[in-house]
Amino acid sequence: MAAFDPWDPDFLADPYPSYAELRARGRVRYFEPTNQWLVPHHADVSALLRDRRLGRTYQHRFTHEEFGRTAPPPEHEPFHTLNDHGMLDLEPPDHTRIRRLVSKAFTPRTVERLKPYVTRLAAELVDSLVHKGGGDLLTDVAEPLPVAVIAEMLGIPEEDRAPLRPWSADICGMYELNPPQETAARAVRASVEFSAYLRELIAERRRRPGDDLISGLIEAHDEDDRLTEQEMISTAVLLLNAGHEATVNATVNGWYALFRNPAQLAALRADHSLVPTAIEELMRYDTPLQLFERWVLDEIEVDGTTIPRGAEIALLFGSANHDPAVFESPGRLDLTRRDNPHISFSAGIHYCIGAPLARIELAASMTALLERAPTLSLAAEPERKPNFVIRGLEGLAVTV
Repeated sequence: MAAFDPWDPDFLADPYPSYAELRARGRVRYFEPTNQWLVPHHADVSALLRDRRLGRTYQHRFTHEEFGRTAPPPEHEPFHTLNDHGMLDLEPPDHTRIRRLVSKAFTPRTVERLKPYVTRLAAELVDSLVHKGGGDLLTDVAEPLPVAVIAEMLGIPEEDRAPLRPWSADICGMYELNPPQETAARAVRASVEFSAYLRELIAERRRRPGDDLISGLIEAHDEDDRLTEQEMISTAVLLLNAGHEATVNATVNGWYALFRNPAQLAALRADHSLVPTAIEELMRYDTPLQLFERWVLDEIEVDGTTIPRGAEIALLFGSANHDPAVFESPGRLDLTRRDNPHISFSAGIHYCIGAPLARIELAASMTALLERAPTLSLAAEPERKPNFVIRGLEGLAVTV
């Protein structure tokens, strides 16, 4: 098997043996098909996530020409306007300002207040699955729970929620390596439609504020500093996309891993107090976000290799989470694993602001399935999505 081939179905089915080969070859390796430097070791990934010589963007310091890059095609502009004003793809000082203002609305108390709603909804979704005698864990539980939660948090009315998941899926297609033209076209269309919807919702919340996150973003300010309308739109889309994509895929990847490790599943069913460590271990074991990109703003050196300004680095989260230098027997699923510094939620200034909410959602759905569907079993081998960066399944057929 090739050390790294993100378009090979065998690699996508199980990239972790290839990551071991890649780690054995060294700490950094140039990958010509995507013009990126691959970084597979945990220590390097963790350090570079915190290294200010790297950035999610370069446009706060350089033009495309100065950085040796070609500007995106004009027809992609709606996607880039939406994407480039969210804090995930900004660097200080804009990132610092927006994250500070969003944090005023996205407080631990706001998240904790959602816990009863999350628990109740998870129970209802699992009860429906049980009543049917089974179904698709992806569409019946994994998707509707986090989408409903973030929509509830943002204040999106129930009758408006149907397009949210398709919009999100189309936009996230642009985060794959070398996305094809039709993927870009879908992302642009979704960006236009989602932005137009949020612009109307923001206008409505300005007229009639509610007890929701969009109203909170409108009100959030420091002295004379407020979020612009575009920043609010981009933040809302980011919270929806990042707020459910990882949770959806962590749920189905996690349960598929449990079905393939029956002794661990039996231990979890016998002791529900393992749920917190189980969630962390499942996110490590089959990482929902496999790769995170950074631009080299100032020349760096990794293991004697100089990486010049203008290069792009691919931090391999999935490989880092299976690094034997950090995790004992990384290929073994161990739901009791205590020493588990996985980086599935990233690190540094871009650490996932929604991580506490994701953990609440994952715990709620797992607990509801353990308590209300104790005989849950795999009905058919699932198909894996043909994606590398965002790792998930096309569905997960189960019986109760």
